[in-house]
Amino acid sequence: MRKTLFTIGYEGLTPERLHAALREAGVAVLADVRAVANSRKRGFSKNALKAGLAEAGLGYEHFRSLGTPKSGREAARAHDAGLMRRIYCEEVLDTADGGLALDALAELAGRTPLCLLCFERDPARCHRRVLAERLGPRGFDTVDLFGDSFEL
Repeated sequence: MRKTLFTIGYEGLTPERLHAALREAGVAVLADVRAVANSRKRGFSKNALKAGLAEAGLGYEHFRSLGTPKSGREAARAHDAGLMRRIYCEEVLDTADGGLALDALAELAGRTPLCLLCFERDPARCHRRVLAERLGPRGFDTVDLFGDSFEL
């Protein structure tokens, strides 16, 4: 039986819209896959995000080792998804540590409804799409959430 893996980017969202989107989808745990879990946006730095999710009855796990390296983030900001993908695979997923982290993510996603979080709204420009593709053969179907479509 296949499981659903959700993804969401917080670009353009408020914490409240994020929480609403996650609850509506039935997500139990948010998996933060940012290498650097800091944000200039209120409520999206690691500690504030974790606290806000806890208040909303949602879990939080930070998979820092599955984040995009700086050169990959720069490629994403330059709208070069192909370069970002290549850097991400070579420097993260195709390494021993990356494989172990992906195994841990798959194990957690197999136990509880999980959503991958990063900044970019468009999943095609984000490494969370690459993660979802790698988890597909392990029995996961992906649903990309867009928090701006949920009413508060």
